[in-house]
Amino acid sequence: LIANNGMAATKAILSMRQWAYLQFGSESVLQFVAMATPDDLDANAEFIRLADTYVEVPGGKNVNNYANVPLIIELAKKYGADAVWPGWGHASENPKLPDGLAKAGLIFIGPTSPVMSVLGDKIAANILAQTAGVNSIPWSGDGLKAELTAEGTIPDEIFQKGLINTLEEAVECANRIGYPVMLKASEGGGGKGIRMSANEEELAANYPQVLAEVPGSPVFMMQLCTGARHIEVQIVGDMHGNAVALNGRDCSTQRRFQKIFEEGPPSIVPKDTFTEMERAAQRLTQSIG
Repeated sequence: LIANNGMAATKAILSMRQWAYLQFGSESVLQFVAMATPDDLDANAEFIRLADTYVEVPGGKNVNNYANVPLIIELAKKYGADAVWPGWGHASENPKLPDGLAKAGLIFIGPTSPVMSVLGDKIAANILAQTAGVNSIPWSGDGLKAELTAEGTIPDEIFQKGLINTLEEAVECANRIGYPVMLKASEGGGGKGIRMSANEEELAANYPQVLAEVPGSPVFMMQLCTGARHIEVQIVGDMHGNAVALNGRDCSTQRRFQKIFEEGPPSIVPKDTFTEMERAAQRLTQSIG
């Protein structure tokens, strides 16, 4: 079952059909069921034509369709799917999807829910990165290291040490790591819950704004890395703990902290530097299973 649409679904089907042909000599070894909204059907979307069959799902917001975990699980069982591919966005980072599929005896093509949860949290991810020996810029959790618990989480007493709980703590941390700083809500995203402060006066004004934009979210602080580029490493891993870096991309072209487009490979990064980035990403991935 392809629990996504557009380019994500199109590339998934084409790539897996090509792999099936190269491995088994036949593209039809794998059968694909696509989820299609009325808008997708009206547009005669390519991924619908590529799939072996499709099922119409409600339109509107993605909580009605591609982010609707109960619906995805129900359709996977109804159509006899062996596995679900969520792509990116939508339900792909919702731990409830792999958990629900596992209970139904189905395969989730993606990370386990504990891995998804811990890396989906910016504070926990930074602590795990430090534990795996990945270089980090100064932040409120400098030096913190931790091993995952049996539940796949960071021990709470260590997690709490990386937080900013009051304005006084924010000022103290900023003085330690040096201005300018970025104050972030760990559950924020899309430009929400993130503010840059060049001095204590700006920090005092930005702190309540961050809290208000993402209510209830833990907050942390990092030194602002000026003149930097946003470089990502793409990793693929298996259920046996193996991981390999495929390549990377430059996502530096942004507006309001959101990527506009991505360039790959990231040719601006020196080869030796990017090789070390890939190795660091592999260490982090393997350290969390």
